[in-house]
Amino acid sequence: MASNAPLDAYSQVVAGVAAELTQRVASLRVPRPGGGTGESLGSAVVYTGDGFLLTNAHVVGRAQGGTAAFADGTSAPFRVVGADPLSDLAVLRAAGDTPPPATLGEADQLVVGQLVVAVGNPLGLAGSVTAGVVSALGRSLPTRDGRGRAASLVEDVIQTDAALNPGNSGGALADAGARVVGINTAVAGAGLGLAVPVNSTTRRIIAALMADGRVRRAYLGVVVVPAPLPAWLRERTGRSSGLRVAQVMAGQAADRAGLRAGDLLLSAGGSPMGKAQDLQRLMFGDAIGRPLAVTVMRNGALVDVIAEPTELVAA
Repeated sequence: MASNAPLDAYSQVVAGVAAELTQRVASLRVPRPGGGTGESLGSAVVYTGDGFLLTNAHVVGRAQGGTAAFADGTSAPFRVVGADPLSDLAVLRAAGDTPPPATLGEADQLVVGQLVVAVGNPLGLAGSVTAGVVSALGRSLPTRDGRGRAASLVEDVIQTDAALNPGNSGGALADAGARVVGINTAVAGAGLGLAVPVNSTTRRIIAALMADGRVRRAYLGVVVVPAPLPAWLRERTGRSSGLRVAQVMAGQAADRAGLRAGDLLLSAGGSPMGKAQDLQRLMFGDAIGRPLAVTVMRNGALVDVIAEPTELVAA
């Protein structure tokens, strides 16, 4: 019996999270634009007690509304309050009663190896629950629009090996306490799932969507990943990491400023850069069109450039 104890404890945690969240995750049916017969399927998390739901921007696309169905068999029409392609988040408002809201957690407190549970509702009446661990933090995800064209970059995503089933986009990624720490956004490959983190930056995005229906976002056009600083730079700065530029989007602000793939981003706007969220925090409306001082390490030398972020315009 002793050998079964760890499995029993694990199972109890996952079952407890499922019991807490399945009723709070809706199945979405979103009509395709143009009046066609098809529809998009996804999930959404009940966010407030008065009918606001969170999902992915790519789930709703250009649609204005749809139908949300819950695990207890009830359903309600919803309208799209606002969507932000850069974070792949959207806020919906259901017209009718919804289950009590989920409790939001703090993704910035996650650590690699931590247990997480993915909860979706792809079929409307039967929830989908999978479990795994946090595989990596601080990743960036290029997204594409409905025509397969590059649309934007989702920054600071959570990577997990919790399997995501079709229709789970927009569902909850929760910690062992059933607190929602992410919104599942994509399946990147076999055994690999990604989620938008719930943290101070995404709370700011959600608040803007609820209030104004949109988020004015500044856009540099880079994909970055955390990377360790060399020993001499750690001693000089007292910091252990920067952001490696993995990709520079052609013709965008970073490209025009002369940033290159392989550069190690050390600071931007006078703030140290150690994780993707550090850069994302700067990319709001007040940064649009304003000079942004950027320091990178390139081939062992420090290089200063000035970039002027542009406003992200939805495709």
